[in-house]
Formats: sequence, C-alpha cells, structure tokens
Amino acid sequence: MPDEPMSTDSSVLRGRILVADDEKNIRRTLRMVLEGEGAEVFEAADGAEALEILARTDPPIEVLIMDVMMPNVSGLEVLERLATDGGGQPTIPVILISGHAGVEDAVRATRLGAFDFFEKPLDRDRVIVSVRNGLRQFASDHELRVLRSRIRGEIIGESAPTLALLAQITKVGRTRARVLITGESGSGKELVARAVHEASDRRDAAFVKVNCAAIPRELIESELFGHERGAFTGAMMLKKGLFEVADGGTIFLDEIGDMALGAQAKVLRVLQSGELMRVGGSKLINVDVRVIAATHRNLLELAAAGEFRDDLFFRLNVVPIHVPPLRERLGDVELLVRHFIDVACRENGMADKRLSPEATAALEGYAWPGNVRELRNVIERMVILSDGDLGADDVPAEVRGGTDEGTADGLPALVDLSSGNLPPELSLRDFREAVERAFITQRLRELAWNVSKTAESLGIERTHLHKKMKLMGIQRGGA
Repeated sequence: MPDEPMSTDSSVLRGRILVADDEKNIRRTLRMVLEGEGAEVFEAADGAEALEILARTDPPIEVLIMDVMMPNVSGLEVLERLATDGGGQPTIPVILISGHAGVEDAVRATRLGAFDFFEKPLDRDRVIVSVRNGLRQFASDHELRVLRSRIRGEIIGESAPTLALLAQITKVGRTRARVLITGESGSGKELVARAVHEASDRRDAAFVKVNCAAIPRELIESELFGHERGAFTGAMMLKKGLFEVADGGTIFLDEIGDMALGAQAKVLRVLQSGELMRVGGSKLINVDVRVIAATHRNLLELAAAGEFRDDLFFRLNVVPIHVPPLRERLGDVELLVRHFIDVACRENGMADKRLSPEATAALEGYAWPGNVRELRNVIERMVILSDGDLGADDVPAEVRGGTDEGTADGLPALVDLSSGNLPPELSLRDFREAVERAFITQRLRELAWNVSKTAESLGIERTHLHKKMKLMGIQRGGA
C-alpha cells in the first residue's frame, strides 16, 4: 500500500476496527491509514488472538479486516466460526485480504458471508471505501437487532410464522407507510400494531388506540376529530380529538370495519391531506400522524356491500400484515404458556408453578378458536384454581377433549367420512379432530411415514407433529 497523505477529515471512519494479520508491517500500515481516518484500531497476529479480541471487546468490534492465511487459526476458520455463531452469517462485516489465495478460497469466503475480499498489495482508497461501507452495514444490522429485541417483548414465539411476522414488523416499522393488520379476534393484532410503532422513529411519541367498535357511531367523529364548544348539546368546552392527541406519533384504529361511513370519509381526508376539522369548527388543523388500522372482517366484502369505502381501504392497505391464528403456530404454545404462567403467578401473588408434559401436550393439541386471548384466560384460570404445579387434570375438559370412550388420549377415534353416516352425537370439535387425524395419517402414509417430510408438507414444525401424533394416538401400522 503506497504512502499517501492521510485524510484530514477524522470523522470519516468513526468505529472500532480489528486488523488481524501475521505480517506486522501490514498491521502497522492499516493502523496508520485507518486511524488517520478517525477509526479506533485493534491488532491481532493470528486467528486465535482475533477471536479472543472479538470476544472481550466492549463496545464490540464493528469491522474485521483479516488475512486469509494465518498461523494457528486461519482467516477462513475465523470466518467460519463467526458464521456458525451468527446462525449462518457473521454478525460483523469481515473483509478478507490475501497475497496468495486462489479462486476456491474467494468462493468459500463469499459463501461464508465475507463482506469483501482484497488481494495484496492493498489499494488504500478501496480499503477505506470498503471499511466505510462495512461500518454502515454494522450500524444498520445493530439497529435491526435492537428493533427486534424491542418488539419481541410482547410477541412471543419461535415458530416459522411468528419469525416471519417479526421480520415483516421490523421492515415496515422503519418506514412511514400505513399498515392494515388483519387476523382473527384474539390473535394479537394490537400487539403487532404496538410493535410496528416501537420499531419506528416515532417510538417516543404517542401511541393512541381507538376501538372503533366500542364507540357509539354518533360519537366517533367527536372522539377522532374533536369538537368546538357548543358544537352540539353537551359540548360544554373545546375538546381535542384523538388524531390531534396522536400528532407526531401513531394512531391505531382497531376494528376499523365497524366505523361509520361518515367518519370513514373524514379519516380518508386526513390520510389524503393531513388536515382535519373539529366538529362544529371552521378551521383546518394540520396533523402528522402515522395510521395503523386493524380488523377481523373482510373489508373488500364490506366495500362490495356498501358498508366500507373502497378508496379508504386502498389508502390504508399500503402494507398488509396478516396475524396467523394460534392453530397455525401451535409450536409457540409452550413458550406462550410459560410466559402466561409467570404473569399469572406474579399478578396473583403466587409461587412459580410448573407445567407437566401431559398438560403441555393437551394444550398443544387444542385448536384455540379464541387464539392467544383464549390461551391466556385458560392459563390464568388453571393457575388460580390449581393447588400446586399444573398437570393434565388441571387443563379444562373442553380443552383436553373430555374422556369419551373410543378415543386415543382424549381424542375421538377416526370417523368414517366416506359412508356419509356420521354419529348424531358427534360434536363439531370431534368432527374437526377426526378430520385432522385422518388427514395427518394419510399424509404420513403418502410420505412413507417420514415425519420430517410430513411436517414440512403440512407447514408445521417436526417437534409439533410428533406431539400431535402422540396426542392423537397415531402410529405406524395403526389407523
């Protein structure tokens, strides 16, 4: 790397850089260049020392520049360890340098997630540009991790649908886009709305929730947009509306499908112009509000029936987020149960309680038509009524499916659907569980009882399928 005048702008590379190379002169030259650009530089003579510095440095190293070939532990080995620890991708940008690496090494480095790859002798300007981009990447990734940890406070689960939901929240939260959240009652739409707000740059401003279904239709305009004194009988003083209260922050319009058409027109106006007018007023008021709406109803069907404005739907539906029902993410039940047990014990002044595997299996085998809200209520009831730890007998009968004869672990035996003659005493729950058992059994047979492939084809986790098979009494060679 040729000697050149150092940059006088010491703010260009604000960050912590680790240079790992067994050649002292390379380390010294990179240190001079990077410190001249404002960086804080650490040095390592081999891969083992680099790993040790990465582990103990706090605040963390933000970019690693590393030689491919080093004694003890090579640069590629360090990269591989970082990728493994990061779940397949290093958690910091890694720039590899080499004087005699081949194409094979470069390809392997790329597959392991290397941020950049240079051959010696190094070009000073290219190194500076790459490090600058690496610092930006680290800052962006760090912000993403902070956002995910913040929104994970309430949204609990590790299933594929939940992880996909969290990723979507993180992406949309960092924008100013309007969001329409759909999902069944009790699935957690409000939690998602709050998470979007927490992931935004408005997180320190107001989050105002409006339950459109709970406000009488004749009052909703006054609630949303405020009113002037004397605007109507009983309006004794000026009142700011909730859009004004949310100025600079977020307003969450829950169950917007129940909003009166007159109020819908005024909401549309705010979305179009950022302006509103209080009931009985004549002055336009500007507001800066991010709108998040939610509904368990089909707004397009309501629009076709003339009950919802289609132009408002398209204004709200910039980024749709669907919250999956709990029955589609039953792999989250165990984590949710543990959380709700802790909450119920704490709120009711009780000692911590444990849940037996049999009780867990029973809870995971239920379809939860009331979703997470129903699960929380059931767990709180179990905690309050039980004398100690929670076993299968503490699970409500309607959840564990009763103990009818002819069942396997409380589930109905397989119903012969082909005959068309269903038992008159068959309940909807029994019918649904019989169909589910038949469907899972058939899919297992089709895939030669390969549980992993069957779970993948069903869109559920392998461990969850195992639990379902045990609970339903499904075994190879059986029904």
